[in-house]
Amino acid sequence: MATLYPSLEDMKGHQVLQAQAAAGVRTPATTVATEKPKLTSATTVSTEKPKLTSGSEPPVLYPNLAELENYMGLALSSEEIQKNLGTEDSTALTPVGPSPGQLVAPLSGHSAGLRRAEIKPGVREIHLCKDERGKTGLQLKNVDQGIFVQLVKANSPAALVGLRFGDQVLQIDGKNCAGWSSDKAQRALKKANPEKIVMVVRDRPFQRTVTVHKDSTGHVGIVVKKGKIVSLAKDSSAARNGLLTHHCICEVNGQNVIGMKDKQLMEVLAGAGNVVTLTIIPTVIYEHMVKRLSSGLVKSSMDHSIPDL
Repeated sequence: MATLYPSLEDMKGHQVLQAQAAAGVRTPATTVATEKPKLTSATTVSTEKPKLTSGSEPPVLYPNLAELENYMGLALSSEEIQKNLGTEDSTALTPVGPSPGQLVAPLSGHSAGLRRAEIKPGVREIHLCKDERGKTGLQLKNVDQGIFVQLVKANSPAALVGLRFGDQVLQIDGKNCAGWSSDKAQRALKKANPEKIVMVVRDRPFQRTVTVHKDSTGHVGIVVKKGKIVSLAKDSSAARNGLLTHHCICEVNGQNVIGMKDKQLMEVLAGAGNVVTLTIIPTVIYEHMVKRLSSGLVKSSMDHSIPDL
């Protein structure tokens, strides 16, 4: 099994680090960005490049990545790389390298957004209740003989237990949901015990996550219209890491952005840090999942809170 990386930039960075570590290279710290890109308008990220200052600290164990800085337009910090790899991951820089299947992230590091956006394999059991009005805050939809979460209302019991748009519901109170209609699924919720509804759920099977890195101008390289990726910038991190057009953005660093206006979505992206994990879904599937769902309801009610780790 090959070593895994959150992004292509992490893979290239690790390869450079490994090669230089094997050769016994020790170099001074890289330049460090002293300013973050600023949002100049509702939808435009500042094109002013961050001011860079040469690292003044003594040489560190991990060599610099000026090669990648020039190649990929990234503003890199040797201190941050050292922190991301850490002493516990020192095997990542040995000639032998990390163990197969180990996730190595010299640039993405221990990104909170990466962890919040994780789509876990397998199934899990959750216990849901109803609020004082007898509501769960959950709307379900039949897609291809399965039942999926179509809407999670903000501050609802469904939001509190961590259900998300696109999660597949396999069972409700011990009853298999395969083949149910949307109406039958909603009736099952309505009839369920208000104090405890046992559900078995699979994380978002139609969705996938892609981790990208902002360049020195604060861009990842996508053009978004009505929540859909319509264009990719050539040689951008988005293009390098396999983002595709005709896909909708469901989450930014694990935060649901469905129903947001493009202006709001760009503001979330601008404030997401230099490492951004996007959760995407093919537009054709997304449109099927939100069919007959009021756009006004999505905009006014969808849970946009930042998930707990």
